Parts: sequence; structure tokens; C-alpha cells
Amino acid sequence: MHKELQDLWKKIGMRYKSHPWHGVSIGDNAPQIVTAFIEVVPSDTVKYEVDKETGYLTIDRPQKFSNIMPALYGFVPRTYCADNIAQFCMSRSKKEGIVGDEDPLDICVLTEKEVTHGDILVEAIPIGGFRMIDKGEADDKILAVLKGDSVYGNMNDISEVPQGVIDRLHHYFLTYKGITEDESKRKVEITDIYGKEDAIEVISRARMDYQNSYGTIEKEMAIEAANAFNKMRKKAEQE
Repeated sequence: MHKELQDLWKKIGMRYKSHPWHGVSIGDNAPQIVTAFIEVVPSDTVKYEVDKETGYLTIDRPQKFSNIMPALYGFVPRTYCADNIAQFCMSRSKKEGIVGDEDPLDICVLTEKEVTHGDILVEAIPIGGFRMIDKGEADDKILAVLKGDSVYGNMNDISEVPQGVIDRLHHYFLTYKGITEDESKRKVEITDIYGKEDAIEVISRARMDYQNSYGTIEKEMAIEAANAFNKMRKKAEQE
């Protein structure tokens, strides 16, 4: 039955545009290599975000300050940040009362190439991440390298990335929602920067959270489609 559903949705995807969160595969080699949907590139002056209902890119907000996203930025399809992500964040950060942010898992992808626009899919190799907490919500940022990239592509762990690149990303995530000189009023914190092993665990947990929350969506849609077809057939027979 599962194979039949997979074949059905592949055929539907050939006719209609797939939703980048629910309709795109994370990749056959995940979590070692994942598909990433890119929403924002370094040249963007506004922050784009996928509308969860339609799958189209929308303008989340203009970039308030001169700092720019120093990497390709987006999310990993068919992931979700809920209980499993929150539990792992609390176990690593030693903080309590953390919940998932109920969004797909964010990812930054390093590449030497200038990518001029988002709304694209790329293959990315996770090498680490930033354990970020935003107003009590786990908001991990996975760091990955573009598969095949001539500069970053052979890096296997965040420890191999130049410190200046890490510092730039760290500064961006601490300041892109608002700058304050008073640390006690800052709503965003990065408790630690982790390597490949934790990144793989975070992705695996985000996949489990997705499965728990949306794992039956294909089956439900297939049932609805079958019911609609049966109604149409009965109506046609009556006529």
C-alpha cells in the first residue's frame, strides 16, 4: 500500500507543483545528504518564507539592518520541530521548559557560488548547527555544505569551516530579528555550536516529529480522492 501511495504522489507531482514542505522528498540518503528548499539567498533585501498553506514564497519582512544572510537559507522538507526536537534541545542545553517552534527544520547551505534567487531545491550535506532558542522555542539552524561545491563540498564537520564564516552566521542569527545592547532583553540565544553528529540527530528527530504530526497526510488525501471519485461515479451512473 505504501509503495502504491508513493507512486501515486509521484505521478501527481508530474502534473502539479509539489508543496515544498510536504510534497518534496527529503532524499533517499537522508540524513547524511538532504534536500533543502532555499527561501533566501545572500543578495535578498527581504526575508522570504514559504506560506505553509499554499507553498508559495511570501515576504516575511524586509531586512531591518545592513547585515545579510551569509549563506543559502531555507528548510528541510518533511521535517517538523516539536517534542523530539525540544527534548533534545533541553538535554543538550540543560535548560527547561523548551518547546518546538512548530516549523520545518531550518538549514543554512554554504557554497562558493553566487546563487541569485531562492525557490529552488539543492542537495546539502549536514556538517553541524547552531542550537538556537527563540523566546523559549527550539529553533535549530542546521549548517550544511552544497554537495559537489569546489570550496565547501569536501568539508565533513563544522570544525573545518573558517571561523570567520561561523562568526558571521552566529552574529546574523543573534541580530536579524532586532538589535539590543542589553543582553538581558535579547529574546534569541545560541547555547552552543555543534558538529555533524548532533546535526544528524536533530534531523532524525525532526523527521520523527513530522511523522508524528503529518505522517498520515498522503493516506488521508488518497482516501479523500477515492471518496470523491466514487461520488462522481455514482452520480454519473444515476444520470
